[in-house]
Amino acid sequence: MFIYNVTINIDASVHDDWVKWMRETHIPDMLATGKFTNARMVKVLVEEEMGGTTYSVQYLTDSKDTLERYYQEDAERLRLEAMKLFADKFVAFRTELEIISEH
Repeated sequence: MFIYNVTINIDASVHDDWVKWMRETHIPDMLATGKFTNARMVKVLVEEEMGGTTYSVQYLTDSKDTLERYYQEDAERLRLEAMKLFADKFVAFRTELEIISEH
């Protein structure tokens, strides 16, 4: 199993709208691709020097191949939607994680 992790720092001026959009639109759209089995959105409890609020959104997928299909088939469209709505109001970076064991 793999986790596609997106860490986002969102500007205070659009924070509430962004959280609502993530919960009601973006995360459901990500799950609707059929490439992720579930998602988790967590707040990072560290104050950033640059301000804003940081979140980690974690999407669980079954394989690296499925994640690659997401990149090829869906990623650009979903990322452009975020840019259209919240351009210059967030910074994001993505990390791929492989689950080794769960206890």
